Amino acid sequence: MLIIGERIKMLRESHNISQAALAKRLGITRSSVNAWELGLNVPSTQYIIELSEIFKVSTDYLLCVAKTQTLDLTGLDEEDIAVLYALSTHLRRKNREMKL
Repeated sequence: MLIIGERIKMLRESHNISQAALAKRLGITRSSVNAWELGLNVPSTQYIIELSEIFKVSTDYLLCVAKTQTLDLTGLDEEDIAVLYALSTHLRRKNREMKL
């Protein structure tokens, strides 16, 4: 699992931005960016938001928060809910096996 510093480094490199250029854009020092990427420090909320805007990603993505969704089950009976649960379980298992 990625940590935030690894995610920042990956995004920075994929956008061909140097640590110095990213630091200048954020108004901080290059060593601050380096500390984030090495996991010695983490960006403040302000910088998380700015980084998400720079790289066009969500703050959840930057923070390595697992992607979850909710499903409105209003109007479904217990049998329908059980079918949906079984289907989601099957799809997660299939996706895990494909990654192996």
